[in-house]
Amino acid sequence: MKPNFVNRNKEIVAYAIFMGVALAILRFLEIRFFFFDFGTEILVGGSALLFMAIGIWVTLKLAKPKTIVIEKEIARAAEFCLDQSALQTIGISKRELEVLQLMSKGHSNTEIASQLFVSLNTIKTHASNIFEKLEVNRRTQAVEKARQLRLIP
Repeated sequence: MKPNFVNRNKEIVAYAIFMGVALAILRFLEIRFFFFDFGTEILVGGSALLFMAIGIWVTLKLAKPKTIVIEKEIARAAEFCLDQSALQTIGISKRELEVLQLMSKGHSNTEIASQLFVSLNTIKTHASNIFEKLEVNRRTQAVEKARQLRLIP
């Protein structure tokens, strides 16, 4: 019968097993001493990483923009029809109506004057007359009231 490897080299195998167990024990003790020596630092560092990860996660959840996109078709307004009776009742002239229409488009008095080829003082007079006839104090109020009365689109 042929002797196998273990039987032939019992001493070598026993020595290898002993060295393996001894190295495993030393490695375990080295790790334990590492944690004893640096335990506080490792604990603080681990806690810091944990709280940083939680903070990033919470920030991403709370700071996420909450926008809802609603696609809604807006019905086109019917063709504008000037209310002649309201125009006559209030007594706004054609030129004042032109000034009011340009006001509704956001033009300044200077721009209106240059478009209508009149002086700035004439536009100021027209604006003052419009405010008086519509019983308002500001351009925005005049435009809003004129839209309600269907004088401008």
